[in-house]
Amino acid sequence: MKEWWLQVGLLSVPLLAVYLHIPPPKLSPALLSWRSSGGYFTYKDQNIFYRDSTGAVGSSDIVVLLHGFPTSSYDWCKIWEGLTQRFHRVIALDFVGFGFSDKPRPHRYSIFEQASIVEGLVRHLGLHHQRINLLSHDYGDTVAQELLHRSLQPLMLCLLFLEAVCGRCRFHLIAQGCIAPRAVSRLCSTSRQLPLHNNRFLFSILQYINQRKKHRDRWVGALMSTSVPLHLIYGPLDPVNPHPEFLQLYKKVLPMSTVSVLDDHISHYPQLEDPTGFLNAYLNFINSF
Repeated sequence: MKEWWLQVGLLSVPLLAVYLHIPPPKLSPALLSWRSSGGYFTYKDQNIFYRDSTGAVGSSDIVVLLHGFPTSSYDWCKIWEGLTQRFHRVIALDFVGFGFSDKPRPHRYSIFEQASIVEGLVRHLGLHHQRINLLSHDYGDTVAQELLHRSLQPLMLCLLFLEAVCGRCRFHLIAQGCIAPRAVSRLCSTSRQLPLHNNRFLFSILQYINQRKKHRDRWVGALMSTSVPLHLIYGPLDPVNPHPEFLQLYKKVLPMSTVSVLDDHISHYPQLEDPTGFLNAYLNFINSF
């Protein structure tokens, strides 16, 4: 009788072959509408998707939204209209490798490149001499931290973090893609975004975890040394940043930051799970200046 592992291996080969050739799901009407309301700019031969909405009359404030892993700019769909009522410009992009942006392979994906793409978009829109508010989540937090590090010279950025990477880097939690159960179905429905069936592609994208560890001093140092206002919006049920340890560490590392704690049942995607509570917390922070 053949070894059991050989039998499993022989069975797995055709199943894997079928799985790798499953076409991506069709886009929902909501995603089709999201894509049609955006556009593209080119960064080093890569087509980067973005949305740019003109909102509040009489305001000159601009907010740029940086999404998390493994999703896209669609993460902000539930608060988009609310933001346009407060900001003159509301801008979001899909990082390279995500959403409707190009997914080159082979490619060395890095936080540094993503930050440069954000800077490229700001220049493309002619906003590089204006103050930018950054609203970031998950993967986007690290991109925002790199932008903050760079802003010590050319840019003025006001940062808000849904989830502070300084705490995660300290804890070395590896559940980077963890998503609250309530959000899974919604997020998966948007995920033409990341072709997880391609192992090499996924491994390349996931190098940001090692980059966080390697460059912790650079990115956490940027938070600790800045005079830019910082704010954390936190869901206590977040499995990536567990309560209360994460919150205690965050306040210890960044005592100058203000914090909003949402209801006890809110987890890792507060902008989707509690858009009203999230938006109120963010606007209270912005309006305090």
